[in-house]
Amino acid sequence: MAPTPQPGIFAAALAEHAYLEFDLRPGAAPRELFAALTAVGEPMPATGAINVVVGVRPSLWEPVVAVDFLAPITGPDGFTMPATQHDAWLWLSGADRTALFDYTRAALGILETVAVAATEVSGWVYHHDRDLTGFIDGTENPTRSEAPSVAVIAAGPAAGCSVALVQQWRHDTDAWEALSVAAQEDVIGRTKADSIELDDDVKPPTSHVARTVVEEDGEELAILRRNTAYGTVRDHGTMFVGFCATQHPLDEMLRRMAGVGDGVRDALTRYTAPLTGAYYVIPPVEALAPYAPEA
Repeated sequence: MAPTPQPGIFAAALAEHAYLEFDLRPGAAPRELFAALTAVGEPMPATGAINVVVGVRPSLWEPVVAVDFLAPITGPDGFTMPATQHDAWLWLSGADRTALFDYTRAALGILETVAVAATEVSGWVYHHDRDLTGFIDGTENPTRSEAPSVAVIAAGPAAGCSVALVQQWRHDTDAWEALSVAAQEDVIGRTKADSIELDDDVKPPTSHVARTVVEEDGEELAILRRNTAYGTVRDHGTMFVGFCATQHPLDEMLRRMAGVGDGVRDALTRYTAPLTGAYYVIPPVEALAPYAPEA
């Protein structure tokens, strides 16, 4: 029987989200971290229904399926995507903010003996399926039936694993909203109202669509995106969360956005700024099960 991917990767979009990254405490062993992360996925009393996804630094997990995000990605004009790799990642989502708050507090209690919380970001679903640019997010996503083949390794020693790219992008909303709708559509490469891709003869080569759709040998390398909005009225943006069966499409997308190789930078990066960048391996349920606390 094939290993079971963590179901939270594909769970229906819920309204409230929490993203946390952790660093191992001095002297703590990776297996202690795995045990704590596995315990977070166990049911907790009086918290409501919460989707849980746990990830670990690629270099901590065997077999090797990805490499750590250790070096910034810098384009020819100096635009840089920072590398902020941590040891573990926790993505929690729920329909109720109170339940999510309580679950997150309980999760921190489980992890605090072996790891230090390095980052914490609260997210939410904005206008059902749009990001804070006002455009529909995830139009290029695979269908529900196709998503597992895109996001999860199908066979071999790492079957059931997924590679996740996690980035926090801050938006310059004032500068963005100063653009006309037509200018925004040129930046994105799609119509704003209904997310129809612009024709190739009018779509700028710098558009977000042109730079993030990765094709090799005439075939698109798909990515499963599970993004949400984050932040406050004055400080906000997008939490980018992309899952893939291999690291290559994710890494190539970032390089293309920065203009590495051809000097063509993604126009959207002139209105959004990456604050973080890390890769995580999302192990299958069966690989985490041996670390589960004894009943």
